[in-house]
Amino acid sequence: MLRHLLPAVLLPLPALAQERIPSHCLAFAEGPARLQTAAWTDPVAPDSVRLTYVDHSMVLIQTPSLRAVTDFNGYLGNVDLVPDVVTMNRAHTTHFTRVPDPAIPHVLNGWGEAGAAAAHDLDLGEMRIRNVPTDIRNGRGGRIPDGNSIFLFEAAGLCLGHMGHLHHEPTEEDYAAMGRVDVAMVAVDGGLTLPIEEVIATMERLRASVVIPIHAFGPVPLGRFADGMAEAGFDVVRLEGAELVMSRERLPSRPTVMILEPSFLGE
Repeated sequence: MLRHLLPAVLLPLPALAQERIPSHCLAFAEGPARLQTAAWTDPVAPDSVRLTYVDHSMVLIQTPSLRAVTDFNGYLGNVDLVPDVVTMNRAHTTHFTRVPDPAIPHVLNGWGEAGAAAAHDLDLGEMRIRNVPTDIRNGRGGRIPDGNSIFLFEAAGLCLGHMGHLHHEPTEEDYAAMGRVDVAMVAVDGGLTLPIEEVIATMERLRASVVIPIHAFGPVPLGRFADGMAEAGFDVVRLEGAELVMSRERLPSRPTVMILEPSFLGE
C-alpha cells in the first residue's frame, strides 16, 4: 500500500541545548504514531529528531542544537554547514572523505586502525552515538573484518540506526549490540551491499518502527524493496520531500517503510 503524506508546518521553537531524553534502546518501542515533515533549516522541537536524506547514503540528523551526518563524503550541497559529528565508512569513496573539514568537531570512522575494530561511544548530551562493526567484502570473495560500522544515534528518546555499507546480515551478537532500533536507514541497491532479499530479512529481524531506504540506485531496486517489505507486512509511505521529523509519540503503530526523495542542502 503506497500513500502520500503532505508536509506539516512546525511552529518556531528556540534551539536551546537540551539534555538527551532517555532512549532505553535495549527496551521495546511503544506509543501511537504521528508523522511530520519540515525543512532542514527549521528549528527542531526538544522531543524530536529531524532526518534529511541528502544524497546516496548521507542523512542529516538534527536535534535542537546538534547536527550529525552519516556516511559523510564531503559534500552536502551549496550551504555553509559544518556538522557537529560525521560518521564515515570505507567500502567506497562515496561513503567517506580523506579530507573532512578540520572544523568538524567529531569525525567518526567506521573502521579501525591496524586491523582493530572501530569503537565509538560519544555522548554529546542531546545525542549519543555508538557503533557496531561489521565486515565488508574485499572483492576477491573474502572479507575485511570490521570494515563497516552500523552507527546508532540515541536522541529524543529514539534509537536511530544507520546500517552503513552493509555486506552481510548482522549476526546475533550484532543484533544484541544494536538493541532496539526505532528508525533504520538501510541501503537497498541490491548489489554493492546486500541482495534485496537479505535486506528485507534483516529489516524483518530488526523490526524497526520506521525503515528509510537509502543508496537505492534508481527506482527498480527501490521498488523491489518496497514490494518485498509490503509482502512482509510493512506499510509503505512515499513522502513528498527529503525531510522527516520523528519523536516517540510519532512512531507508527505498524512498521512502516518511509521513502524520502534525496536532495542536496540548499537546493
